[in-house]
Amino acid sequence: MDRLEKKYREQLVPQLMERFGYKSVMQVPRLEKIVVNIGCGDMAREAKLADTLQADLAQITGQKPVLTRARKSISNFKLRAGMIVGLKVTLRRQRMYEFFDRLVSVAIPRIRDFRGASTRSFDGRGNYSLSLTEQLIFPEIDYDQVTKVQGMDVAFVTTAKTDEEGRELLRLLGMPFAS
Repeated sequence: MDRLEKKYREQLVPQLMERFGYKSVMQVPRLEKIVVNIGCGDMAREAKLADTLQADLAQITGQKPVLTRARKSISNFKLRAGMIVGLKVTLRRQRMYEFFDRLVSVAIPRIRDFRGASTRSFDGRGNYSLSLTEQLIFPEIDYDQVTKVQGMDVAFVTTAKTDEEGRELLRLLGMPFAS
């Protein structure tokens, strides 16, 4: 069991039960999955870019990314149905906790001029989205090997019913929200 998962079970569950007045442990919100997504229209024209970004994302998450393809052709963007337009990884259980721990304790502190994550990126159901501007904040990525600096979106899916519950869960797990 990962140290963050252990902390959640031993310390956070009782805190959240007390804070929100839950009667059962099963009512306590938990992190269900983390989805990391890279969208890049240049992948359709450069096949090698997809391979390098796929290797970078696999190194960051510890799991092989799935290629996402265009569903429809759009002539203005020179896009045909079936072309590769992005990559995504869905992390659950052990890998999810390991990634969250590395993101919060190692990667986010490496962001220049970081003043805290926005509290307005909740979806109304307790899920949170975070955008990162470059993959270089992760120590696994070798700066000299990067051909294109690429941003990514990280979605935290929780079982929380409200934004307040989701915010409190992520805050207690270590997410540095802006005050």
